[in-house]
Amino acid sequence: MAEETPFEVGAGADCSDGPCGVVRRFIIDPATEAVTHLVIEPEHWHGPSRLVPVDLIDSTVGGIRLRCTIAEFGNLDPAEEAELVEGAGLGIGISGGPGIPQPTQVVFQDVVPVGEAEVAAGEPVHATDGEIGHVQGFLVDPTDHRVTHVLLREGHLWGRKEVAIPVSAVTRVQGGIRLNITKQQVEDLPPANIDHHG
Repeated sequence: MAEETPFEVGAGADCSDGPCGVVRRFIIDPATEAVTHLVIEPEHWHGPSRLVPVDLIDSTVGGIRLRCTIAEFGNLDPAEEAELVEGAGLGIGISGGPGIPQPTQVVFQDVVPVGEAEVAAGEPVHATDGEIGHVQGFLVDPTDHRVTHVLLREGHLWGRKEVAIPVSAVTRVQGGIRLNITKQQVEDLPPANIDHHG
């Protein structure tokens, strides 16, 4: 497991000229089980998170390192789209008559490339007999970016541990992670030995 690359929610990301943000979501190609993008929330400005192709990831020793500058990072595709929706939001049963402006609300939606799925921070992980914990991240093969293990934090506050679940136990990644093993089988897995990013 030592040669695998950990991608974790909350990991800091650095560009070649300084820190650029924090990992918030992952984009996965379900057909190949490979991570295609990390969604990184900018650290230095208010604006949408960016879709960062995994090909830009140079190394993860001590954190996520990108092969681009902060300016180039800012020019990557946004990971959210804003849409103005008229007449949304009041919910009090009052409709405006002629000449009365309707309230406008800004609605944000995540951008996910066609055919791919997103996995966000804290999405539930379901064993065959119920929810077992929440997604913390992934272990990824650095050669082809295929997910080898799902990292999850499971248990109660007094007995919490992080475990690495083999991807062979995953049956679905949309709408949370679904497993083909029981809660007891997850609990029996040894704790993951992961170097956490600062």
